[in-house]
Parts: sequence; structure tokens; C-alpha cells
Amino acid sequence: MVQDIVDNVPRARHAVVLSADGIPRGATDGLTGHDVRTISAAMAGMQSLSRATAHFAGPSRDRQWIQTVIEFQHGWVFLIGAGQGAYLAAAAEPDVDMEQLSFRMNRLVARLGTNLTAPPRVNAGDAAQAGDSRPAQHDEADRSVAVLAELDKAVASVPGALHALLLGANGLPRGASAGVGRDLADTISAAMTGIHAYSRATAPFAGGAQDDEWSQTVIEFQHGWVFLIAAGEGAYLAAAAEHACDIEEFTTRLGEAMPALVSQPVAHGERASDA
Repeated sequence: MVQDIVDNVPRARHAVVLSADGIPRGATDGLTGHDVRTISAAMAGMQSLSRATAHFAGPSRDRQWIQTVIEFQHGWVFLIGAGQGAYLAAAAEPDVDMEQLSFRMNRLVARLGTNLTAPPRVNAGDAAQAGDSRPAQHDEADRSVAVLAELDKAVASVPGALHALLLGANGLPRGASAGVGRDLADTISAAMTGIHAYSRATAPFAGGAQDDEWSQTVIEFQHGWVFLIAAGEGAYLAAAAEHACDIEEFTTRLGEAMPALVSQPVAHGERASDA
């Protein structure tokens, strides 16, 4: 049944079913045991960190994680839930029909139903839910991150855009849009550093080499979006928006701000630059 995705979706490459603690449950043909174990471990970490960023996308009673999508120049990786404690990851070429692939992935989950239920040996799901319960608002005006005018302008120009945070190659926050407190910046920076590492680890699964260029990782929730995009010179941008936001417009605005952002000098060990 897992093979159905590759057999019936042109340009789909692979699919793997895994438990929340990274144990492979099944895979399509053409992957070695090492490949399956590697992608299962990376995707287990990815889903846990993805869920932990829910509060960045704004306040909501229903902050259910829907999917995580990783984009490379050479392909895509998709991750969705597949029953309690189980997940389905799929890889495809750049020009895959994403709607058809999503349909096949969700149909597979529905067909397998409770057969995919895999309570984790380590309660990763509860840990992720604990991350979701963090307050979305932080009263820490005296501990705010340095505001970068370019980021603030990009956020203000797109309805539904919430936050943007510039991270250096070391994963530390260099600055943000207005209203991002130090606690939120530090929490999201830590999560995004892990998401960036897990994203790059999936490059071979998507059909490329380990060092092939990663473009972005997008996390969809019931109430909003969180995404991480390459910003040049080893830096990257974390951003969040409401679910109704025009994500394409938002990423375009952020892209226009990047040249000015990455050109700003940052002293060694400095945590945030001046705007």
C-alpha cells in the first residue's frame, strides 16, 4: 500500500512510514535499510520540533499541526500524521503534482487507518503538546530583541503576517520584527536550528546529495504557518503568519528585505544586531 504512492504519482520518489520515536514501519522499494533508518530518525525529530513551534503562529485553541514541507532545488519532502504516534514521509521531484501527491498520501493514511497507530516508546507526542501550550504573547518589553526595520516593514506590509526573525549561521537571533521578545526569540531560534539541521539531512531522500541546496521548510497548522527560509551567507529567516495570510506575498516581501539584512555586520558572538 505504501508503494501505491510511487506507482501512481508521477515523479514521486519514495515514501516511508515511521513511529513518533523514529522506528521505521514500512517503506517503498529502492531504499536501503540505512536510508530508511536515517529518514525515519530525521522525520521523527522534525515532527516533534514542528509541533513545538505552534505558539509562534499565534494564539488559538486549536493549534493542530497539519504537515511539514521541505523544499530543495532538486525536490520535495512531505511529512503528515498517519494515526496516533505514526507519520508518513514522502519525497518527490521538483515538478511533481503536489495536489495529487497530497491526495495519495492522505488516501493511504485513511486506508491503513488504525494499522498505523504506533504509541511511542518515548512520549514524544506529549512533549510536543507541551510545547504547543506555551503562551503566544510575552510581556517582556524590557527584554525585546533588536528590531530590524526591513523585517518590520515586510511583516507590516502583508495582512496576516505575524513575526519574522533573522538567525545567524550559529543559530542565534540577530534581530526581529517589532514585538518579538527575548524568550520567544530564543525558543524559536533553538527549534529552528534543529529544523534546519533535520531539513538538510533529508536531502538524499529527496534525490540529491547531502550538501545540495535547501530552500525552505514550511510548517502548516490549523491556525497558521511557520516557515524557515535560506537568507544567504549562512543566515536564515524564521517567520510566522495566520492561516489566511498570502504566504507567497509574505515570502516575496521577506526576500526583498534579505540583501539589506545579510549585509549588516554582526560582531563575533553578538546575539542581535542594531536595526
